[in-house]
Amino acid sequence: MKKLFTTLGMALLLISCGQNDKKTGTADAQDTDESPELSKQEVPEPIPAETNDTYTTEVVVEGIPIPWGIDFLPDQSMLITDKSGEIYHFKDGKKQKLSNVPEVYVRGQGGLLDIAVHPDYANNGWIYFTYASSEGEGEGGNTAIARAKINGSQLTNIEVLYKAGPNTTKGQHFGSRIAFDKEGYLYFSAGERGARDENPQDITRDNGKVYRLNDDGSIPQDNPFVGKENAKEAIYSYGHRNPQGMILNPETGEIWVHEHGPQGGDEINVVKAGANYGWPVVTYGENYDGTPITEERSRPEFEDPIFYWLPSIAPSGFAYVTSEKYPDLKGNLLAGSLKFQYLELLILDGKKITKREKLVEKVGRLREVVEGPDGNIYLGVEGKGVLKLVKKTA
Repeated sequence: MKKLFTTLGMALLLISCGQNDKKTGTADAQDTDESPELSKQEVPEPIPAETNDTYTTEVVVEGIPIPWGIDFLPDQSMLITDKSGEIYHFKDGKKQKLSNVPEVYVRGQGGLLDIAVHPDYANNGWIYFTYASSEGEGEGGNTAIARAKINGSQLTNIEVLYKAGPNTTKGQHFGSRIAFDKEGYLYFSAGERGARDENPQDITRDNGKVYRLNDDGSIPQDNPFVGKENAKEAIYSYGHRNPQGMILNPETGEIWVHEHGPQGGDEINVVKAGANYGWPVVTYGENYDGTPITEERSRPEFEDPIFYWLPSIAPSGFAYVTSEKYPDLKGNLLAGSLKFQYLELLILDGKKITKREKLVEKVGRLREVVEGPDGNIYLGVEGKGVLKLVKKTA
């Protein structure tokens, strides 16, 4: 039996991402003709993070205030987004700003977000990025994904593939991360934009969703809600709050996300077609003022997380380590903590987290974590730039 998460002792918890969910009502689950596969794994109890002081960092790229997303071109040069709306190309020790980036709506947690290089970039030259955009219906902005090519020091062939709507002037929960699966499908996340009782449980509305597209922006015909009345057919899963980590698990071929909960209840979820992850009908968290959002933690129709954090760490950036350069980390997960400003190692046993370790503490608000093609782990840290994870010498 899953132990109910009570509010006792939650006064010690800190705000996960600086935005208060004040409503305590819940939304009705969206009815569909299909029932997602039910999770058979019991949600484990939270475990404390131990300290591992065998790692430190080295600065690689300076002068990027909020390095939100990092990815690599085939020549191992680095593309870096800054939340303010800039994309940088770092090559041969030099940082160059790319021009012709689309206009970015910078507000609260919104701005220029993730970046990803197409798996077949060598042949097609496409890069992808998510950002807050003011285009479309309503005042304010919402999450968009675009692709472009790089010609010298500028973006060309820019195509907006999907734009969530309507716009809102709220400053929270834009998401957004990008991943490709082994079949070449493009996934991206959009947070629920602070409209928790309207968006996450409604497949006719954007936000609070993970989307799946073909790499040209068209909608795969086997997406779970294709043909459903008024549904946003790009939706792949729903009932999410604010996913800011997304990876392809190379062992299972699955897309995994971690997402910000409210106070308590940051989660790791395995993304499944048509699955509903329950927000805000079920959650392990509570409102920031200590009042309950709901007394329910699980229902049969909702997909359970494989792990949740207590207290919340405000995770951002996510990596599955495959590199031989870090034999003690290989086969496990890394996540950055915005709140506590450290890099977290999550030891995996299948789909169970068995241990947590803090690898580098007091490093700063850790926004991005990626494994480079050179086998090194790179960290995007607010106020510092891009750092490399290195083992301490004796």
